[in-house]
Amino acid sequence: MDLFAVFVQTLNVTLPVFSMVFLGIGLKRIGWIDDAFINTASTLVFKGSMPTLVFISIVKADLSQALLPGLMLYFTAATLACFGLSWLWAIWRVEPIERGVYVQGAFRGNCGIVGLALAASMYGDFGLSAGGILVGLVILLYNVLSVLILAWYQPDQKADWRSISRGIITNPLIIGTLVAIPVAASGLPIPEWVMTSGEYFARLTLPLALICIGGTLSLGALYEARGIAFSAAAVKMMVFPAIATFIGWLCGFDGRELGLLFLYFSAPTAAASFIMVQAMGGNARLAANIVAVTTLAASATITAGVFILSALGMIATA
Repeated sequence: MDLFAVFVQTLNVTLPVFSMVFLGIGLKRIGWIDDAFINTASTLVFKGSMPTLVFISIVKADLSQALLPGLMLYFTAATLACFGLSWLWAIWRVEPIERGVYVQGAFRGNCGIVGLALAASMYGDFGLSAGGILVGLVILLYNVLSVLILAWYQPDQKADWRSISRGIITNPLIIGTLVAIPVAASGLPIPEWVMTSGEYFARLTLPLALICIGGTLSLGALYEARGIAFSAAAVKMMVFPAIATFIGWLCGFDGRELGLLFLYFSAPTAAASFIMVQAMGGNARLAANIVAVTTLAASATITAGVFILSALGMIATA
């Protein structure tokens, strides 16, 4: 096996994604984008272009290949296991007031943007369609578990489950997924001009979202981050991806499915975790530090993981 060729192929997958994140950092520092732009662009992506991207990807896909019940079941079980393990570790090693923030930072990945972008870069249409369907499950799991752990360690804050449920049900990505699956299964014809216009709009999604992630990163957070933040980052970026991927391989997943699992479990901590911690009265600075450390480390850890798994022949990269 030509390891240099594998390495080059790995860089072809990961560098286009993370170059957009670092571009966002640079654009923010030189003043070409500001907080107002990032807020507007993020809203456009979340409410418009990303649901369109997910919808079109699923409608164009072969559901017999993109809808993977076994993969979804394993992802659910593995996510619950990672959540439980990070909670047990936090009970042993983390102060009670910080446990909820630590656990959320250690298990909640940015699958909707970084994971999906990497899946698209590695697997093209399959990555977008199968990854898009998986994103709907991700949103449900991560939101419910995050509210649970944060409410558990913020006794003066009551979790408003009605609002949380409404937020999940009305999430544009979940709506896009739920609408797309029956349309794809029924073969309902969609006018070509609608699909073409939708594709133009959808192409905004990944580069714009990744630039916004870079624009929101605070490099100063790296100087503040220590101890708990780095511990959560190490668990999120190295321990859980390795365990989930290895057990997935033992369960019989390989090729594109195992690659998709690795990418989703190795995605950096979601920026939404900071927003939720802030809303529930937790240590928002710690949450922001975890997001910054994992996002900046992801370019190295994910590239290394894809290279090792490809060299071992455990995953496919095309």
